[in-house]
Amino acid sequence: MTTSVKPSLTKADLTELLYDRVGVNKREAKDIVDGFFAQISDVLIEGKAVRISGFGNFQLRDKAARPGRNPKTGDLIPISARRVVTFHASQKLKELVEDCAD
Repeated sequence: MTTSVKPSLTKADLTELLYDRVGVNKREAKDIVDGFFAQISDVLIEGKAVRISGFGNFQLRDKAARPGRNPKTGDLIPISARRVVTFHASQKLKELVEDCAD
């Protein structure tokens, strides 16, 4: 069986799915989606990890400053220290994705 795959899933798509599958009105669905992502952002901004059971973990990682290179000129440029968000899929999600590839 062939399935068509969209290149990405947007917040608008999630809103539409809530509207269609759960039955909340579109305004409520948009508020739920926006609230969900705002909560994840707020927790990460506080410096805490976000764990969503059966899906995965969003974690913060501090990256040290390091030398970099401008690919056009070859000049050395400093890359400053920064904090980045990483995502690690849960074993359950990994298995679901792997099963779809077969």
